[in-house]
Amino acid sequence: MKKVTLADEMIDVDSRTGRDASLFQPSKSELNLYQRHVEDLLSDSACKNAELGSLTYPASKLEVAPFHPSEALASVLDISPTLAEAASAIVDDSFTRCFKSNPIEPWNWNIYLFPLWCMGFIVRYGILFPVRLVLLTLGWIIFLGLFLPVHFCIKGNDEIRKPIERGLVEFMCGVFVASWTGVVRYHGPQPSRRAKQVFVANHTSMIDFIVLEQMTSFAVIMQKHPGWVGLLQTTVLESLGCIWFDRTESNDRLVVAQKLKRHVESDDSNPLLIFPEGTCVNNEYCVMFKKGAFELDCAVCPIAIKYNKIFVDAFWNSKKQSFTMHLIQLMTSWAVVCDVWYLEPQTIRKDETPIEFAERVRDMIANRVGIKKVPWDGYLKYYRPSIKLTEKKQQKFANAVLQRLGHSQQQ
Repeated sequence: MKKVTLADEMIDVDSRTGRDASLFQPSKSELNLYQRHVEDLLSDSACKNAELGSLTYPASKLEVAPFHPSEALASVLDISPTLAEAASAIVDDSFTRCFKSNPIEPWNWNIYLFPLWCMGFIVRYGILFPVRLVLLTLGWIIFLGLFLPVHFCIKGNDEIRKPIERGLVEFMCGVFVASWTGVVRYHGPQPSRRAKQVFVANHTSMIDFIVLEQMTSFAVIMQKHPGWVGLLQTTVLESLGCIWFDRTESNDRLVVAQKLKRHVESDDSNPLLIFPEGTCVNNEYCVMFKKGAFELDCAVCPIAIKYNKIFVDAFWNSKKQSFTMHLIQLMTSWAVVCDVWYLEPQTIRKDETPIEFAERVRDMIANRVGIKKVPWDGYLKYYRPSIKLTEKKQQKFANAVLQRLGHSQQQ
């Protein structure tokens, strides 16, 4: 029988889908760890089977072959296609939980609570939402009426223009938070503007930037977005020194890395804010941090953000919901409750790699807000297999099982 390893199977699957196989290959340390676990389990199982056999059958009839863990592991890997299917299901289950919004259990399930729920619905959609919409509209009118003249008329004098623009952006972010009836509690010293520092935070929604920006003018590194959000990025947020990237462009990584180094070394730049997870997570898990923010040879200041889901889930699933609908969801809720912790700045230690440094900072953030760390790359959610591929693999697995069962019955 041809022996196929789990890594080979994954590479084969990825070659059929035309995707980068290196994204799905386990590291050498992970394979060594799994090998030790499998060998221990097989050794324990063989010893127990030998003991049970010696109690049931006479010693003359019992023949126990010498046990070699490496041979047993090779025999197990002979069925790696089946193991790969099972492992894929487990990985998919634990991975997708990071990006799912848990629906709130309905409480209007009896005749006593239903009238109260109806009253709350009328208040939220008939009173609070119109008032908040008017407030947001007035905020935009005031902001644009002041920002546009300052941005285009005082373009040559950055010493006057930049402080005014920073103040106006902070004002508009405060209007956004007020339109959700945001209750945000900040813990720790407020960030200051100086060179050789970068701020990193866990990422739940694009409103993370708004919540942080209303207190401090950050320059953020962010994915390019279409629509009115993209228009704001290229006009309003560009004045803060924000840096944009495109996940689909491989050349953007080098350009962005160079911009990050120049920004961090400048004394006049706004504090740089990075979300090293690279994608929105549901505030219950924390995926792997990208190491780019930890290779800049500067102090890393962790920021931990935790949303209270008692009134609304602030998680933004960009694959299922536009940002406009996400804002409407927040504006029709009772309130957005959030805690923000500014943690102690960290520097890379001697004999510590950027990846280990990133993991240490991730530990600090996850422990502070009480979320679970998971060993997944958040970018993998943009490389999910198609439904046709999934159905094809399911059919292949079913045929293999049926063929094996038929072979067993013939014997």
